[in-house]
Amino acid sequence: MPRGISPSGGHRSGRTRDMVGGLFDPLSYEQDAWKQGFRLIAGLDEAGRGPLAGPVVAAAVILPEGLLIPGVTDSKALSPKQRDRLYDVISEKAIASAVGMADVETIDRVNIYQATIIAMERAVEALIAAPDYLLIDALALPRVPLPQKPIIKGDCLSHSIAAASIIAKVTRDRLMQELHEQYPQYNFKKHKGYGTAEHLELLRTHGPCAAHRRSFEPVARLCAGSMQ
Repeated sequence: MPRGISPSGGHRSGRTRDMVGGLFDPLSYEQDAWKQGFRLIAGLDEAGRGPLAGPVVAAAVILPEGLLIPGVTDSKALSPKQRDRLYDVISEKAIASAVGMADVETIDRVNIYQATIIAMERAVEALIAAPDYLLIDALALPRVPLPQKPIIKGDCLSHSIAAASIIAKVTRDRLMQELHEQYPQYNFKKHKGYGTAEHLELLRTHGPCAAHRRSFEPVARLCAGSMQ
C-alpha cells in the first residue's frame, strides 16, 4: 500500500482538526503534506458518477503552496456562473490542471466505480507537472504509485480538491452541452444526464441513445423493454 493511504480507504476527520483560531482552514490537509516535505500536491475530484448519460470526468489540480482562491468550494454549492468564473481563475493560477474521462462504453464495461478510478488516473497522467502527493475525494488510487490521502467529503474540506471539483464539473457540463447538440431530443443541456422526471419521460418517449449508460437503471430496464 503506497505511503499515505489510510487502511480504511478514507480519512474521516472532524471539523475540530480543520480549525485555526476558531475558523475553518481549507488548507489543513495541504499543510500536513507540506510539513512532510511534499511540494506538488494534486487535489482530485470527479463529476458525473450518478447521471444516466454521458462520461464521468475527473480533474487534478496542483495549486501553488499557500494559495487560497476566494470563492473556491465544493462545486455543487456554486451557481453555473460562479463555476465558470472560478474555472478560469483556477486554470490561470494553478501550477498545473488536467482532466481525465471514462466514456459510457467504459462505464458499462467495468462499472462506474472502476470507471471513476480510471478517469482519475488519466487526470493525474495528464498533468504537465508531476505531483508528489495526492489528495483525493473519497477514493484511493491503488495503481498510482504516489503517497495519497482519500478524504471523505474532500470537496468540502480541501481547497485543492474543491478546485478540482470545479474543473471537473465545468468540463463535464460543457461536454453535456455538446451531447445536447448531438441529441437535442433529450435536453441534456438542462439536466446534464441526471435522472430527472423530464429526462425519464424523454427516455420513455425516445428510448436511449448512444450517450446513455445501459448498465444503469432505469436505462437497463428500458433496453429490456420493461420500463413503464
